[in-house]
Amino acid sequence: MSAAAPKSAESSSLEPSCRDTAAHALSIVRDGVITGEGPTTKGRVHFSRSLDADDAAWCTRILTATAVNDLPVSRAEAEALFEINEAATERTDGGRFDDLLAKAVAHYAASASGLKVPPRSVALSADTEIESWAPSYASKVNSEMLEWIAAQMRGKRHNNRRLMAMVATFLGATALPLAGQLPNVFDIGM
Repeated sequence: MSAAAPKSAESSSLEPSCRDTAAHALSIVRDGVITGEGPTTKGRVHFSRSLDADDAAWCTRILTATAVNDLPVSRAEAEALFEINEAATERTDGGRFDDLLAKAVAHYAASASGLKVPPRSVALSADTEIESWAPSYASKVNSEMLEWIAAQMRGKRHNNRRLMAMVATFLGATALPLAGQLPNVFDIGM
């Protein structure tokens, strides 16, 4: 018997990661929100372009699955959440999705800035206030991440107040230069 050859770094980087799988699963939720059909809407009445509590619960289950819980939220996962946010013109989820989006984006931005983040099961929980962990990163999130968030929010139909408050916290003293790029997102009285 011969031992299996170790995988090279190149070949392992081509394999989908658990976070890629989670991002794909979120795209399936997005498709269900858009069409009102699909595996995430089976067995219930679901109107197209609506986001309900079950959709928000699907997103939470995907983002806090055991396989990804100890990993930071990825850019692909955060982008998939922004796509769901934009796809849903009607909301009947009691604000749960907005809360999840803000927390997931904060988790991604902090980790992509090189900061240690809490496990997803803690950070993304409906029982955990974002203020209990995200403000500690306020001055440490790099400007590239803030610009990425601004680009995701710019020109969107739905302004997520929770996300805007989190971005304002992250911006802190750097708010004025970046806020000028976000005329449709922040009303800062300029």
